[in-house]
Amino acid sequence: MENYSYLHLGEPADPDRYVICKYRVSTDLPMEKAAEAIAAEQSTGTWTGISTLDSSIFERLGARIIDIAGNVVTAEFPVDDFSIEVGSVPQILSVIAGNLFGLGALNGVRLEDVTFPKDITSQFKGPKFGAEGIRKALGRPEKPLVGTIVKPKIGLSPEKTAEYVYEAGSGGLTNSKDDETLVDQPFCPIQDRTVKVAEALDRLEEEGHRMLHAINVSTRGDKIVELAEKVQGWGARQIMVDVITCGFGAVQALAEDPSIKVPIHVHRTMHGAFTKDPHHGVAMLPLTKLVRMCGGDALHIGTLGVGKMSAGAHEDSNLRACLGDDVPYRTVMPVCSGGVYPGIVGSIIERSGFDVQIQAGGGVAGHPDGVRGGAKAMCQAVDAAFEGIPASEYAKDHRELALALEKWGSR
Repeated sequence: MENYSYLHLGEPADPDRYVICKYRVSTDLPMEKAAEAIAAEQSTGTWTGISTLDSSIFERLGARIIDIAGNVVTAEFPVDDFSIEVGSVPQILSVIAGNLFGLGALNGVRLEDVTFPKDITSQFKGPKFGAEGIRKALGRPEKPLVGTIVKPKIGLSPEKTAEYVYEAGSGGLTNSKDDETLVDQPFCPIQDRTVKVAEALDRLEEEGHRMLHAINVSTRGDKIVELAEKVQGWGARQIMVDVITCGFGAVQALAEDPSIKVPIHVHRTMHGAFTKDPHHGVAMLPLTKLVRMCGGDALHIGTLGVGKMSAGAHEDSNLRACLGDDVPYRTVMPVCSGGVYPGIVGSIIERSGFDVQIQAGGGVAGHPDGVRGGAKAMCQAVDAAFEGIPASEYAKDHRELALALEKWGSR
């Protein structure tokens, strides 16, 4: 079967029978040869002719290259190449993003996008709460959510963490969260932190303000549901998981476990190791789609080219993947975070629309008036954007925003 061709150029993709992937390819070979190498490696091929395959296996299970447009190759994989009724992201990724990255025929290859048929999407439940559920919990149906990350990343005690959260909530923020590196260190044990933060949130609610704080439960796979159950019992109203380091299965386990009754905030730390290179790795877009399938309720998507993080090629696509109606799941709350400060809030919302969570760490804690002043400035910036008023104009009647613009400027 060495002469079998995986090329089916010009044939339309069948969205009901195939998983459709787009790859950006760098190669010194003719693109057709490189494309066939991908299809063979990720489905039925190997480096030499073997005696255990026949033509029917190639025809039924072989990947098909249906389009080559410049250096972008579209491949489709038969649904029978994937596990049946188990919702297994590890197995999916092994097929669509596996050994191809090491192929000698390629100088570089990047998985840019993936579309799943109903036979795959039906295996997953999607978000339990989603953007609408988070809004309902906060009683904020229209305005963008406004959040913070407790700073410094590590080092604060449970008491100081809770004080930060209370000050942020008193300034009007709807959300706060642990940072990605904080879980259960000696200087801030997770039980003590969760209890103290819950007390701060209760105090805010007694004063008439609703707020969510996401406690980071990122830990080993066989312990994560147990830890989430504990922090929920200690008063957590939202949990957070680092999806790349913990795995998609961790998000799915939390979302599908009936004992977990709070939203899941998904952090994407470490994604840049394979999303930043435009010629090799995996774009954020496929990961966004997988997080939604697995049940993440909120997900970091960057700052749409405005903040400190590398913009990436598909941040607008990630936004649409969180909010689009092309899959049978609740929408995910897109979280714009990374070098955010009041002066860029308007630019972010101009790109994102109102269905978004704007989140600042240093842009809150670094305010001249402290955390409460920084929270007020962020809320004022969001209110200005919501009302269609330039931040510089709005700042004339809002001291905290004026101080933030004076310190950090605007874009």
